[in-house]
Amino acid sequence: MTLLFVADPLEMFKISKDTTFSMMREAQRRGHRIAACEPRHLVWRSGGPVLAEVREIELTGGGAHDWFRETDTPLRALKDFDAVLMRKDPPFDAEYFYATHLLEQAERDGARVFNRPRALRDHPEKLAIMEFPQFVSPTLVTRDPDAVRAFHAEHREIILKPLDGMGGMGIFRVGPDGLNLGSITETLNGQGTTTLMVQKFVPEIAQGDKRVLVIGGEPVPFSLARIPQGSEIRGNLAAGGKGVAQPLSARDREIAQALGPVLAARGLLLIGLDVIGDVLTEINVTSPTCFQEITQQTGFDVPAMFVDALEAALAAV
Repeated sequence: MTLLFVADPLEMFKISKDTTFSMMREAQRRGHRIAACEPRHLVWRSGGPVLAEVREIELTGGGAHDWFRETDTPLRALKDFDAVLMRKDPPFDAEYFYATHLLEQAERDGARVFNRPRALRDHPEKLAIMEFPQFVSPTLVTRDPDAVRAFHAEHREIILKPLDGMGGMGIFRVGPDGLNLGSITETLNGQGTTTLMVQKFVPEIAQGDKRVLVIGGEPVPFSLARIPQGSEIRGNLAAGGKGVAQPLSARDREIAQALGPVLAARGLLLIGLDVIGDVLTEINVTSPTCFQEITQQTGFDVPAMFVDALEAALAAV
């Protein structure tokens, strides 16, 4: 098979931990051919298919700066690949949104895209939890500062975050004293012009923000608990959290088994659930990570499970 990865620039990959790299490595190990492009390389002209100037590559096994060699840079139709994997990192901004429309047009041409573009649009990572209120902690989505103040008065200790962030960006904790609540709200809601999310603080964050991976509707048997360090409240690896792999708890598995088949049926081959304690806080669908950390610490081959699911999905047509 020939696989096209739509991702960030290859030169930005940190191959020691990058999940997309681990997917590529496992795919090449199985004999599949690999190409890559960025969303900015997608183009459509009326009467023709969606095209991209792609980079056909081979993985070399080298280090951080010579891990691939480029073999060709042709202009190719996305429908000519066996699978297109959308792995562009957030933010889910206007350009990401437009890319999903180009990828959906490629689907109409005959391309197989994972995760499906429509499913990416329909499941924004912060807001997708609204469909599953039985698993979430008290949560408010609003742009109204008065509603935020009332939520804080009820729950006393809260987390505020933007809807389009990643890696812990823009997350604030406000304690019972309400210190800086007004300023933080104004910063995140743009003086009432932008919607934000507020959640009751879950003290179990001290034991880690668990990333539970679900592939083809089935949970990976280990999560990666991302544990805040020092005075940080954020467990995100990008914010300095320490990743510790651990078996799924009964609650982790309950959440994953409830959501996994539902979301897989909508075209989400890979999702990453964020669970703190016993509650679901986010559903990541754009470019879920932590493959390498879980594999290295437990020996469970997450990239192999993913490529197995991808091959099965392609064979099922």
